[in-house]
Amino acid sequence: MQKRPTERQASIVELVRADGFKTIEQLAERFQVTPQTIRRDVNALCDEGLLRRRHGGVEPALEHENIAYRARKVLHVNEKRKIAALVARAIPDGASLFFSIGTTPELVASALLQHRGLRIFTNNLNVAYVAATNDSFDVTLIGGRLRNRDRDVLGPEVEAFFNSYKVDYGIFGVGGIDADGSLLDFDEQEVRARSAILSNSRQTYLVADHTKFGRNAVVRGGSVTQVTAFFTDSPPPDAIVQMIEKSGVALHIPEPNAEFPTFYVPEDD
Repeated sequence: MQKRPTERQASIVELVRADGFKTIEQLAERFQVTPQTIRRDVNALCDEGLLRRRHGGVEPALEHENIAYRARKVLHVNEKRKIAALVARAIPDGASLFFSIGTTPELVASALLQHRGLRIFTNNLNVAYVAATNDSFDVTLIGGRLRNRDRDVLGPEVEAFFNSYKVDYGIFGVGGIDADGSLLDFDEQEVRARSAILSNSRQTYLVADHTKFGRNAVVRGGSVTQVTAFFTDSPPPDAIVQMIEKSGVALHIPEPNAEFPTFYVPEDD
């Protein structure tokens, strides 16, 4: 069984993807560890196909793909938990919800476990696993081919699945948010599934931490101006704020030093 990347290793992947290349010395200085420690991290990440060695350092291996679930799960967990807690406060008992793929929607599901009587429809295996721990929830998980590295189901049947229902809330994340407000992802099927969620939810909640601003992804699908509410952990760039204010989108950001309840987060074996 593969070992889940440490938080430092996941941060190394994100940093290298953002900058395109980093030397071993730069990474050692950034994380305040020895070059030998960084080399061990880099070797492990290269073995998993997340990075590629280049003379003196490392570069992204697959810029057109998202980071695998096992790495994303340990990135910015505290920020994602704050977002999830804010969303949970906005959802009443007895609501029906769509959940998209992604680690932030998974944490929203965890934050909702104190609720009662939710009806959940999802293609996210992790969301279904979390939600199933509450006996009062009714959980529907689409069948199909599982993407092992992302722990979700994608394909034409997923779009049809979301189009078969009309729910109160659609909870979804994105791969990136462009400077013009475009919602970006790494796969056309991900975008089509998200479009179906947007079209069949009475209220749509975008959940994304600050690292998604300006993050590159190749497939465009929708705009931040099309959602009911945007939940994030820190203020977006001014241009994005102006767009969503003009469009009437509600922006939810946690107050500084705000306290949030802890909630169950399943761990990998």
